[in-house]
Amino acid sequence: MSEKADKNDFFELVFAVVAQIPEGKVTSYGAIANFLKDKRAARMVGWAMNASHKQKRAIPAHRVVNQQGLLTGKMHFETPTAMQERLQAEGVVVINDQIQNFENVFWQPKIEA
Repeated sequence: MSEKADKNDFFELVFAVVAQIPEGKVTSYGAIANFLKDKRAARMVGWAMNASHKQKRAIPAHRVVNQQGLLTGKMHFETPTAMQERLQAEGVVVINDQIQNFENVFWQPKIEA
């Protein structure tokens, strides 16, 4: 299997996890990487989120933030405030690119029974 195929497969797994994040919740790049059994792949999750904007289906990439709840991926949206605006429309409070009450809106990826 080629490296490109491996990357595409990983991105598809990331997209499937991100699609499960409930509205009004967020998760982190690292939490997704841990769920996918590759704790060192948080950066690749970020690359997948950047690539998600080119997908034909909607991927709620705005719900993925860094481990401190910072909107580190905001520069990959159509405007610098789009990520924050989408989160706020879902009831997530963001001040100075920082999610407030992060522990209360954090969603841990898990296998649904």
